[in-house]
Amino acid sequence: MEFVKLTHENMEEEHICCAISNNKDIQVMSKKNWLKARLDEGLVFLKGNVRGKCFIEYIPAEYAWAPIEAKDYMYIDCLWVSGQFKGHGYSNLLMDACIRDSKEKGKKGLVILSSKKKMGFLSDRKYMSYKGFQTADTAEPYFELMYLPFEEDAPLPRFRDSVHRHEDMPEGFALYYTDQCPFTAKYVPILENMAKARNVALRSVHIQTKEDAQKAPSPFTTFSLFYDGQLVTHEILSEKKFDKILVSKGL
Repeated sequence: MEFVKLTHENMEEEHICCAISNNKDIQVMSKKNWLKARLDEGLVFLKGNVRGKCFIEYIPAEYAWAPIEAKDYMYIDCLWVSGQFKGHGYSNLLMDACIRDSKEKGKKGLVILSSKKKMGFLSDRKYMSYKGFQTADTAEPYFELMYLPFEEDAPLPRFRDSVHRHEDMPEGFALYYTDQCPFTAKYVPILENMAKARNVALRSVHIQTKEDAQKAPSPFTTFSLFYDGQLVTHEILSEKKFDKILVSKGL
């Protein structure tokens, strides 16, 4: 398979894999605008030359939209190979390309967000371990920061303190999200309208700068829903899934 690296020049014509193909769709527009603003910061979006989910997205950790300390590392936002592209070794090819590129740029290693058990939107811990990644730090209730050092004396990455402090959160639901994933552009307004229709308190925090993302209360800034200061889920919710959560809270 041929791989294509997104640039300012080819952004409009390329399919970004994780969203639908119509460039005028709010999901596509939101994601591509976010990507455009990150390219000059060193973000790399490398994708298979196909219309499907086969890509890796990574950025220098100093510019990562995540509350981590990982100076001189490269942070992997997402590695996603699914559907008909699974089982062909494309994950290895994409990861190996990231490793080569990061070494050429003088990085000390890679970091990626995972979890104690396999969960949606987080990297597969088993696969990361197979590629040589180790756990550098953890955060409740299940997040793991995994790293692959290129040097023996590479400093240990860690989560920032903000992921451990939730005492200032409002009562009820608090939703933190970014435009890093195109699906938030569709589903966040749906969830907000559902909460409003049912007279449920929901505070939405749209994180729009890396500085705010690096101070976020959840390791997964793309989407994290809290209730009374406790994480409910990091997985982007459909109407049905949010309704189930509301019912479980008696709302």
